[in-house]
Amino acid sequence: MTDQAFKSDFLKTLQSRGYIHQVTHPVELDEAASNGIVTAYIGFDATAPSLHVGSLIQIMMLRRLQQAGHKPVVLMGGGTTKVGDPTGKDASRPQLTDETIQANIASITFLEFNYMLMQSVDFLELNRSLNVTLQMGGSDQWGNITSGVDLVRRVDQKSSFGLTTPLLTTASGGKMGKTAQGAVWLNAEQLSPYDYWQFWRNAEDADVGRFMRLFTDLPLDQIALYEAMEGAGINEAKKALADAATSMLHGSEAAQAARAAAEAAFEKGQLSADLPTVELPRDEVIGAMIAAVVTKAGLTTSNGEARRLAQGGGLRLNDEAIADGARLIEDADVSTDGVLKLAAGKKKIVLVKPV
Repeated sequence: MTDQAFKSDFLKTLQSRGYIHQVTHPVELDEAASNGIVTAYIGFDATAPSLHVGSLIQIMMLRRLQQAGHKPVVLMGGGTTKVGDPTGKDASRPQLTDETIQANIASITFLEFNYMLMQSVDFLELNRSLNVTLQMGGSDQWGNITSGVDLVRRVDQKSSFGLTTPLLTTASGGKMGKTAQGAVWLNAEQLSPYDYWQFWRNAEDADVGRFMRLFTDLPLDQIALYEAMEGAGINEAKKALADAATSMLHGSEAAQAARAAAEAAFEKGQLSADLPTVELPRDEVIGAMIAAVVTKAGLTTSNGEARRLAQGGGLRLNDEAIADGARLIEDADVSTDGVLKLAAGKKKIVLVKPV
């Protein structure tokens, strides 16, 4: 379906920038988008105080829709959040006693079997109340979306459409937006603009052009120039990606401050107030093994990982390589600003403030 030759600005843009995985009734939708205003919606479940980068492609789809002169609608799922989407679970189920199983059976509501039905009724109601004719979402939502399209067409005999984005993974096959530290949140309260900038700066080389097309407004011809860069130029392309993505979310000033802080820390060996700072109890820092402090600061997931990082030459304290993860932190390691500068590899850095 992605080989379809579209004529509407909306679908041509989605296609050229890599958003389309599947679409129902492509010719009919293209006609509707060419000849009038299409109102489309995407639903988000409120499972946390912030959305994360995994939701960003959907947000960008709504942005592309609006940029093409159409009307976006965002639906926050109260009922579906309570039910929970049954897809995508990768944790094994716990072993339950017979008594617990019977208690669970007694407490389950009808609705837990009907996430698809709830989402379909959402589409029907939005079609009736707001003239929403297009539902968009990730490829894992294809079944839910097509059920809603079918419901609107069968019940009210009205045009309705569905469109999904491809499942996003990194070039090496990892899950997009998943890091050792957890989810890449969109709210500054959950993740600082500096860390957000660093997430994009640390993208894999092969992902830079694709991420630029999906997550920035950079024009395609400019993106092609970045994709052609080699050697040190790739790092400049990554910085351009980080600048554009961070500016869109947090504003240009925050993006510039994040870039300046990163360049000062990694390229000039300087400290900056914009670097992420972690406060730890003084007695957990002074006299403690550096491997333990590095782990508590969030640079590694375990002391063993920190020790291996040190042995491989990737652990630095105040810009000096530390080969022994058992090396103890001393008062003399604390700068006149009252912090320790810890770095894991070339990409992760944090200031630790003993308090």
